[in-house]
Amino acid sequence: MKTVEIREAFLDYFEQQAHTRVGSSSLVPGNDPTLLFTNAGMNQFKDTFLGADPRSYVRATSSQRCVRAGGKHNDLENVGYTARHHTFFEMLGNFSFGDYFKREAIRFAWEFLTGTLGLPPEKLWVTCHTSDDEAEEIWVNEIGFPRERISRLDEDNFWQMGDTGPCGPCSEIFYDHGEDVPGGPPGSPDDDLDRYIEIWNLVFMQFNRDASGEMNPLPAPSVDTGMGLERIAAVMQNVHSNYEIDLFQALIGEAARVLGVKDLEHKSLRVIADHIRSCAFLIADGVLPGNEGRGYVLRRIIRRAIRHGNKLGAAAPFFYKLVPTLAHQMGDAYPELVKLQGQIEKALLTEEEQFAKTLDNGMQILEEALAGLEGDEIPGDVVFKLYDTYGFPVDLTNDIARERDLGLDIAGYEAAMAAQRARSQEGGSFKVDYNDVLKLDGSTEFTGYDSTQGEGTVTALLNNGVEVDNLGSDEEGVVVLSDTPFYGESGGQVGDTGFLTADGVKLEVTATGKASDQHLHHVKVLQGAVSKGDVLTAEIDGSLRQRTRLNHSATHLLHAALRKVLGDHVQQKGSLVDSERLRFDFSHFEAVTPAELKQIETMVNDQIRANTEVSTRLMSMDDAVEAGAMALFGEKYGDEVRVLAMGEDNFSVELCGGTHAARTGDIGLMRITSESGVAAGVRRIEGVTGAGALAYLDAAEDRLAAVCEVVKGTTENVADKVAGLRTENRDLEKEIARLKQKLATGAGSDLTASAVEIEGIKVLAANVDGADAKSLRDTLDQVKNKLGSSVILLAAVNDGKVALTAGVTKDLTDKVKAGDLMREFATRLGGKGGGRPDMAQGGGTDAAALPEVLKAVPDWVASQL
Repeated sequence: MKTVEIREAFLDYFEQQAHTRVGSSSLVPGNDPTLLFTNAGMNQFKDTFLGADPRSYVRATSSQRCVRAGGKHNDLENVGYTARHHTFFEMLGNFSFGDYFKREAIRFAWEFLTGTLGLPPEKLWVTCHTSDDEAEEIWVNEIGFPRERISRLDEDNFWQMGDTGPCGPCSEIFYDHGEDVPGGPPGSPDDDLDRYIEIWNLVFMQFNRDASGEMNPLPAPSVDTGMGLERIAAVMQNVHSNYEIDLFQALIGEAARVLGVKDLEHKSLRVIADHIRSCAFLIADGVLPGNEGRGYVLRRIIRRAIRHGNKLGAAAPFFYKLVPTLAHQMGDAYPELVKLQGQIEKALLTEEEQFAKTLDNGMQILEEALAGLEGDEIPGDVVFKLYDTYGFPVDLTNDIARERDLGLDIAGYEAAMAAQRARSQEGGSFKVDYNDVLKLDGSTEFTGYDSTQGEGTVTALLNNGVEVDNLGSDEEGVVVLSDTPFYGESGGQVGDTGFLTADGVKLEVTATGKASDQHLHHVKVLQGAVSKGDVLTAEIDGSLRQRTRLNHSATHLLHAALRKVLGDHVQQKGSLVDSERLRFDFSHFEAVTPAELKQIETMVNDQIRANTEVSTRLMSMDDAVEAGAMALFGEKYGDEVRVLAMGEDNFSVELCGGTHAARTGDIGLMRITSESGVAAGVRRIEGVTGAGALAYLDAAEDRLAAVCEVVKGTTENVADKVAGLRTENRDLEKEIARLKQKLATGAGSDLTASAVEIEGIKVLAANVDGADAKSLRDTLDQVKNKLGSSVILLAAVNDGKVALTAGVTKDLTDKVKAGDLMREFATRLGGKGGGRPDMAQGGGTDAAALPEVLKAVPDWVASQL
């Protein structure tokens, strides 16, 4: 059976068993900040297991894309060295949310493996947790499985997604690859060898482990199972290594073709074939190469693949060329690969080109370190330099070391990293992280969607992160209210400012933030004192709120316009919305052209003029997605979400909890003020709206009027006037350069007369009036030709700075070097310089010392001779 056939057979079998087929979730977990990447099929159902996200079904089946290349679950360094480790894999799973439990889960697995797939029962081996007698009895008494082929294990048969979350005992199914393969059954001394391979894990979810480590029973016992598609494909295709299955053979074959490699068994081809899958899927899910978090893990994987391609002789970017083959192999199951193929290729090519600039230099540093290495460990300072200067992830350096039977001085590397962090943090100041210190009951009810004023009871007071009973006059702190119209900074929108008042009490709110479900009013007490339990009138600065909400609504229109003009690959990568401007960061791999910016701006303003109503609705997450609402990867959304729609024909539909205009026409006008790059594959647009946009246009008109006055033109002909002046300026620059050249030529003729002879060598040190750096070089060549065997230092002073050019004829470079001459005398002038043995350049800042410096040149040359 081909891989695609196995995937479909699994999903079809469980659909026949009343399971709902659920699509794969993103590799970026949307509901779990404890996970770097989705690493198991049950991740998207975590809240369902906890009872916090009820579904319309109680049985589900899926084929989930997973990545294990960072955090607790990290298989990156093993890829290429084993038969079954991958950074990316597909997990086939069936799930029960309080419906069936151990008996049905075991029966389904047995029927699928021995019935649908037709695996010989005698080739299977089973494990159960040491505490789980129930599971063993089901296997023996109801399935008829031989008790002697059941192993009872402890830690290996208890599954948990992370340090916290759902967990429980499990029962694993292993496949016996035969007596000719070394290894023993699970639980035996040699069970880590290759004969018995785990193909399916049946997890019986019974507990939820909290942050303290305590395990609490789940609301309803549930089932989570996982079977690696690649592993079962190897069994069904009668091969021992996952890299021999049809999917990997296609990728390995294409990599070999692109690189011109004939040895299809080369381990580097396996690494490349594995890594193209994780990289392409991560990019498709909105992750871009970067220097931190998920972006850094992606960069590590890409660079590891590039380095293995380099080992195979890659002389040009190659990795991105594998995307079409991957899209062909997996595009039917994951159509986003086909839809975003062009953007995936572009992201990979950009990273390849960027890394190519540093790979050779980094490898040279590493080779030099290895050449002088004493012992079998690469020093930590070398590992750090490779990371810090050349972008070599530590695992990439470790990969190279492993090939040469070397280790890494990880302690030394971590010490260097710690020292760098300490340097970067010196003098820094950090705000209190209230998410860490605030542990309060209840939540703040936000009333600001409909009003700018309201009353709330003080539920907590904080001073420097510590809860206090009151705040007195002139004190600063944080006030938490039961109800508030103040928007807490989130989703890119800044928090409100304003005042909290009562009889004899006035507090200025300088900013509003959020932590957990509380709105945090950062205040300064202007009058009186405030205590816990007081009732305060809260009133925001309505003018600032209005300008902020207009900018926020314009950001949503801008996002939609970007996707329509540039493509669906555009995703929000950050935003900042305040009363003065809007800033929007988005994924895109090249500068947005002026024509595209104009088209985007026009599209937004068309929607503004349409003056359609801005609507908000509360609905379930599933209904919101069905309605076309865009959600941000990595954001956590509750059971009920706020869907914002604006523009003609639902031009923009997104999930958003911010404040917005009532109608698009309220925005008035939007102008883009700048477009720039902020990171690899991330662009930034800034803009203004309403009165801010009019002020921007007024300022632009004032600048244009000033230019018109300077060039004696009008708004109609100013462009022609400026172009004429520019042409005239270029002509004058050329004439000045010609005159300087002529002056230097004449000076060169006069200079030769001032040369002195030392031991048969002409030595000249002179100041050339009116010369610049270029004419100094031209003069040097002329003087060399006239003097013959010579040592020359020429100087020119411009705006108080000294330019220097030194030359030594090639017959003398074994005795005197121009670079040494330059370093010596540039230093005396308070500067620096250097160059080749026959020619060097430099400069200095001490023009007053130049005459004495030039006088010293003959004696220095004599000392060299």
